Amino acid sequence: MRFPLKLTANLTKYIASKRFHGEKRFPLVMMLEPLHACNLTCTGCGRIREYKSTINEMLTVEQCLAAMEDCGAPVVSICGGEPTIYPELGRLVREVLDRGRHIYLCTNGMFIRKRLHEFKPSSSFFWNVHLDGLERTHDLAVEREGVFGEAIEGIRAAKAAGFLVCSNTTIYKETDLHEIAELFAYLYDLGVDGYMISPSYSYAAVQTKDIFMSREEVREKFQQACHLLEKYNLMTSPIYLEYLRGERELMCTAWGNPTYNPRGWKGPCYLMTDAHHATFQEFLEKTPWDEYGRGRDPRCQDCMVHVGYEPSAVLGAHRKLGDNWKMLRWQLNGRMGGARGKKQGVNGSGNGGANGHGTGPNGSYAGGNGSIAGHTDLVSADGSLRVL
Repeated sequence: MRFPLKLTANLTKYIASKRFHGEKRFPLVMMLEPLHACNLTCTGCGRIREYKSTINEMLTVEQCLAAMEDCGAPVVSICGGEPTIYPELGRLVREVLDRGRHIYLCTNGMFIRKRLHEFKPSSSFFWNVHLDGLERTHDLAVEREGVFGEAIEGIRAAKAAGFLVCSNTTIYKETDLHEIAELFAYLYDLGVDGYMISPSYSYAAVQTKDIFMSREEVREKFQQACHLLEKYNLMTSPIYLEYLRGERELMCTAWGNPTYNPRGWKGPCYLMTDAHHATFQEFLEKTPWDEYGRGRDPRCQDCMVHVGYEPSAVLGAHRKLGDNWKMLRWQLNGRMGGARGKKQGVNGSGNGGANGHGTGPNGSYAGGNGSIAGHTDLVSADGSLRVL
């Protein structure tokens, strides 16, 4: 399957319940930002720039949990900022999982090895590692050398310990999609369980505008991307991909992926900030939804990102005959675990059959700065993980 069975079952039950009770607007994934601080200054990211005046503020675990219950979404994407520099991240993850939620922990990957001992593998928990290309390209995008290498070692360590791992890649105007295909092939050999892709969005706070794409450029880019990447376990729904390729229209459902951070509930969406709200209900009721979207707000004209449109695909906005079957077939035809899942099968705990010794082509990962040998000493002789 493309996702763990428990996640699929819980999400399906949740959506069915909401529809049965006649709710029109409800969240699928809560974007939880415990802090905005980050150890990197990625070229295309607006977070550290937008919240420069409050960069040192962070939520308590109790505030995070209260917001999670206020929202009620079955999936929590812990992001930021860089969540692995949040002091109480281990406790936060445990508390969220104990409440029956599913977690995607979004990270640049630099501190996975340092903090891995604070977590336990679970079919409800993914490490979601952001990678925008191979070594030279990615390190250029995040404005620091060595980030790609450290992220890869973090992935190795997580897979060695039995965790689920997916990658998250933003496609920019200058992205070489053949390089992304090469990246996915390498991650597949490492046993990565899935791959997320989304077009970039022009944050108001980002001054380098020429890296972003128009609507027409997004469509052209993703027609090529789907051709090159469709053989991998893409976690991007087929309906959303049809929208990105220009084969159908969707309207933004920004309430499907609401964002909560130290300022409150961010309205109207993850990418634009017109207000912050104290409660989730206030966010739903006081956001003038009919004023946003393509043709309504010029800021939305070229936006096609997953936080606004992936919920539209899942919730059946502009549904076509056969969409339910298409989504079911897509879920059943996926396979987690990469090359390891193919060779060994994905076991019941959802760890992808990882043994900690997978390597890329010729036992190394390739990048613009040359190849760096993969480590094979992440697991000690007694079978325990070496925490570095």
